[in-house]
Amino acid sequence: MGNRMGRVEGKVALVTGGGSGLGKADCELLAAEGATVIVTDVKLEPAQAVADAIGGTAMALDVASEQAWIDAIAAIEARFGRLDILVNNAGVVIVADCEQTTLEQFRWVNGIMSEGVFLGCKHAIPLMVKSGGGSIINMSSTGALLGYPVFFAYSAAKGAVRSMTKSIAVMCQEKGYKIRCNSVHPGAIETPMVQDASGRPGVEQPVPAGVLPPGSNGAPADVAAMVLYLASDESRFVTGAEFVVDNGLTIRP
Repeated sequence: MGNRMGRVEGKVALVTGGGSGLGKADCELLAAEGATVIVTDVKLEPAQAVADAIGGTAMALDVASEQAWIDAIAAIEARFGRLDILVNNAGVVIVADCEQTTLEQFRWVNGIMSEGVFLGCKHAIPLMVKSGGGSIINMSSTGALLGYPVFFAYSAAKGAVRSMTKSIAVMCQEKGYKIRCNSVHPGAIETPMVQDASGRPGVEQPVPAGVLPPGSNGAPADVAAMVLYLASDESRFVTGAEFVVDNGLTIRP
């Protein structure tokens, strides 16, 4: 890197679901661009492996637990004294339409991705305010924008993330917090979650370089690049917006 400053140099970032997939790619790129990264996952082992590889800190965090969030933010404040970037990325999917989804399944999925994002924002914002502001990046999905019958509970949660993002963005402006909040809406990205949903668990398909034809899966790095932009000061005039990273999926007739 030489003398070039990283795009998020000196910032402290918390990424949920950082042990694999999109979260792992986010952690890797944020660290490469100078951030101190706290890699969290519901299981400590995958988070620790990523943290070891990037020189970050690992933490077990069940995003559906309010106490876990309170403890995590307190630990970050005690150790680093600040928080500049929050990436609410943790996610799960159950393949079932409205008629097939049980209430228990619906609550589990929404507990992680709707309540989890709410709790992350609620408890991180006070520390971000103390830090002088920051950037919240909430992982939504094209599932919030299109009608996917079999991703019913997932789409419900991702729709909530989209709406909460806008509410939080305006609240932070009105309260003078200097915190921006945006949502990212990936299409199909080559991650363990998509592999599972595609009926090929653990089987990774390579993503070619360059511009891809329609119907292709993207790479986690394609989403991480958007997260990095939103985490950096380059996006200082961007808040409450939704960034669709889907190779044109949502605009096709």
